[in-house]
Amino acid sequence: MTTQQTLTEAIQAISEDIISWRRHLHQYPEASLKEVETSKYIQNQLKAWGIPFQRVGETGTIAALTGTKGAGKTIVLRADIDALELPDKTGAVYQSKNEGLNHACGHDGHTAALLGALKVLKDHRHTFPGTIKFAFQQAEEIGAGAKHFVQGDFLNDADQVFGIHLASYLPVGQLAATPGAVNASCDIFYITVSGFSSHVSQPHVGRDALLAAASIVVELQKIVAREIDPFDPAVVGIGRLDAGTRYNIVANRARIEGTIRAFSHDTRAFLLKRVEEIANEVAAAHRTTLSFRVHDAAAPLINHSEPAQRARNVAATIVGADNVVTDQQKSMGADDFADFLAAAPGVYGLVGSRNPDEPRTHFGHHHEQFDIDERSLVLAATYHTLYAIDYLTQSS
Repeated sequence: MTTQQTLTEAIQAISEDIISWRRHLHQYPEASLKEVETSKYIQNQLKAWGIPFQRVGETGTIAALTGTKGAGKTIVLRADIDALELPDKTGAVYQSKNEGLNHACGHDGHTAALLGALKVLKDHRHTFPGTIKFAFQQAEEIGAGAKHFVQGDFLNDADQVFGIHLASYLPVGQLAATPGAVNASCDIFYITVSGFSSHVSQPHVGRDALLAAASIVVELQKIVAREIDPFDPAVVGIGRLDAGTRYNIVANRARIEGTIRAFSHDTRAFLLKRVEEIANEVAAAHRTTLSFRVHDAAAPLINHSEPAQRARNVAATIVGADNVVTDQQKSMGADDFADFLAAAPGVYGLVGSRNPDEPRTHFGHHHEQFDIDERSLVLAATYHTLYAIDYLTQSS
């Protein structure tokens, strides 16, 4: 029996454990940067298995396994652990018990699958050289967790990184690995326009922050339409505009919140520059003042070519070449695994979680009724495991 067959069978043998871990996590979801009990659950498993780990920030965890086949490379496998502020309306026996919180993006499954990979690899250290690290990352949903790992120097020795995401739009039994940009960047900008109040019957006395803000919103919509190559997908979106206190008072303050999305670092930088420039120029034209702040939530997620090809080959051994998606459609949704990919070469793969015969698995991510076909968990754990083994044994 080959090493791959041995590991695949070992994962299948603990499939009920993986499902149990996922269901526990689904019942007790926690919001970004508040994953206290989730991290305790993960760390208690690691302690029970005798796996050394370090805390990353308040709620992140990184564990390490060293193979016994000699020195070698280091690969980091990553799973995100946070949930969403969203009611759980699945009606499942494992429905959330934490009111207003829901693992509606599959992070419970990501965590359980990575725990499964870790448990099996722990018992098969003799099959690989080098080191495998397991990153259980907090706060992906707000683009804050990966920075803890990168800025805390936990990825300094990483030669490669690998991550997966469950995909409700792919049927269970399909895996994806696509080179190049697959997820957009995400920057959230906050604009505050300051004016001067007056009675609306004397508008010339005031400085209308509401009118200035509305003009800014309109002008920002022209950037993508007139300054970006039509073949370069990008978004400048405004989701919030608050201004004024009363119908007959010229507003002295207005607040705008929006987002910028792009698939290249250059386009992202250009959009950030132009949004700030145009906002300042329009505010000045209205004789108002402006403050501008940006939250860097995620860079463009760009898979490296060689790791993507390796992932394709590994995926083909798991589900067959006909079930490997190599040209997934780009998504304007962001994922801060991009920060891992900026620190080391790697790839972010997808694992289909939709069952065509089970309507409960057809809801999209971030929906109150989002759920998965739990057969996808074994495939996710196998993808992690075999990719790590392939990389370490082929690179030694």
